[in-house]
Amino acid sequence: MNSKLYVGNLSFQTTEQELRETFGQFGSVTDVYVAMDRMTGRPRGFAFVTFSTEEESKNAAEKMNGADLGGRALTVNEARPKEEMGSSNRSYSSPDRKAGAFQARGSRY
Repeated sequence: MNSKLYVGNLSFQTTEQELRETFGQFGSVTDVYVAMDRMTGRPRGFAFVTFSTEEESKNAAEKMNGADLGGRALTVNEARPKEEMGSSNRSYSSPDRKAGAFQARGSRY
């Protein structure tokens, strides 16, 4: 296990400081990152909390998974590296669609 935790199902009102205080009871929190939406600037409902040791991280994950914070039951588990989070070779278009098909139709906007 690494020392970084994923914290999901956060209330949109949860602050970085609140996470530091809540998770700080399990050890030394070295970093907190609250994910923000790039377009709106509002929180996305999840964060990453990093501890100084793996033992502190493991203890916090065990104690905080399912715990209530801001009226929401948290999902807390070990953070995974980005490359493990999904396939990077997904195709969202139809395999028989020609490149540029959307541009050829024009835009209503």
